[in-house]
Amino acid sequence: MAYFFEEPSHTFDEYLLIPGYTGPDCIPANVNLQTPVVRYNKKKGEKCPLTMNIPMTSAVMQAVSDDKLAVALAKEGGISFIYGSQTIENQAAMVARVKAYKAGFVTSDTNIRPEQTLEELMNAINVTGHSTVAVTENGEANGKLVGIITERDFRIGHCDMQEKVSKYMIPLEKLVMGKEGISLEEANDLIWENKVNQLPVVDSNGNLLYMVFRKDAASHEEHPLELLDKKKRYIVGAGINTRDYMERVPALLKAGVDVMTLDSSEGFTEWQKRALHDIHEKWPEAKIGAGNVVDAEGFNFLADAGADFIKIGIGGGSICITREQKGIGRGQATATIEVAKARDAYYEKTGIYIPLCSDGGIVYDHHVTLALAMGADFVMLGRYFARFDESPTNKLIVNGNYVKEYWGEGSNRARNWQRYDLGGKKGMAFEEGVDSYVPYAGSLHDNVNLTISKVIHAMCNCGVTNIPDLQKNAKITLVSAASLREGGAHDVIVKNTVKAN
Repeated sequence: MAYFFEEPSHTFDEYLLIPGYTGPDCIPANVNLQTPVVRYNKKKGEKCPLTMNIPMTSAVMQAVSDDKLAVALAKEGGISFIYGSQTIENQAAMVARVKAYKAGFVTSDTNIRPEQTLEELMNAINVTGHSTVAVTENGEANGKLVGIITERDFRIGHCDMQEKVSKYMIPLEKLVMGKEGISLEEANDLIWENKVNQLPVVDSNGNLLYMVFRKDAASHEEHPLELLDKKKRYIVGAGINTRDYMERVPALLKAGVDVMTLDSSEGFTEWQKRALHDIHEKWPEAKIGAGNVVDAEGFNFLADAGADFIKIGIGGGSICITREQKGIGRGQATATIEVAKARDAYYEKTGIYIPLCSDGGIVYDHHVTLALAMGADFVMLGRYFARFDESPTNKLIVNGNYVKEYWGEGSNRARNWQRYDLGGKKGMAFEEGVDSYVPYAGSLHDNVNLTISKVIHAMCNCGVTNIPDLQKNAKITLVSAASLREGGAHDVIVKNTVKAN
């Protein structure tokens, strides 16, 4: 006979947090949202090798996570998982662009020779998007520096594009430069003192080592939580599948990826177990998340298989129709609670802490806080990030309102059947996602800051200043349909809904 769960599964919308004592030190300025991303031996006192400064990641989706959004989210302290339903070369190139976007000390990838033409220069700029180009004798990244040229040094449409770069570049003798061994702080001081936008750093032979940019220093001041690796490059993730991982993973690692995740609608499978084994055997330092699961049995399977973090959730995404199509899934809140209990038991048994990612089911900002309180270490969001300027989709006007396109990885538009196919006959695949629109919401920076502010203030109401304490001390209650209605504006006429005559 089939096993029946006695209790119905619940969504985040069916719960509320109960306030705890808010002490004098429990203020927003003291809240720390740093959270672990990959497994580590907590009982032995190890430090997690990869953490985030905010508990938010973007979903492995074509309509959400490309290199532009990855940079924007890393600036805020989170991680974007660049979608894997594209060629290996294209995905690796996106990862590489994120790693090169800001490094404090940037290795140039668009150097040019002085005898090349302005047309060749513009072609290089159009490919990389970098408007400042170092001019070296041989055109190589670490060649002997002879000058710098930017788009501001010549006028397109007024100059002969066949003229030489050497005619318009800022020559070596007029450049402010740093010497090998200079610190980032010293480099930034030189930039500000000399009122320049960039500082080339050269070795004793005059060979170019790095470039330091004014905009990077200003960016750090605006984004104090930005998530950087040891080389001061942005942290970035990527999604992989269980088919071409032996070719995809090395390309992503070479591009500089920091963490990857197996991307599937259901992770309690032999294919994920094999992939985790093969990847960790070949590349033991690679960090690989797995999932998705919705119960303790699924968690323990992936934990024993070596998953570095585990994603929770099946069918809860706003564009996901897995539950409709196959009758598979579970309410996201119930799934998070059960898997978190299994994670805690696994930690008590082994000493190894495996972070949990609640993936899907987040509709309102307060659902993020609930997911964390229920045991998730971070959340993964698709619809949320698809609304922003930085997502890769088109901004349109539909019925007089600005919207952005948003489609699921299991939709016909994504054509990402390898994410779902279990080896059935050709022509038998079916959609598990829809093609849709989401209301346009503006910049990622403004919206993420608002969401994080709500999370921080809710934590203060719960009497805690960090995520582990929230998980340990939160008080959570189920709510009835009547109390859900009571929780919003009711029995009044809201002013902005009244139309003038």
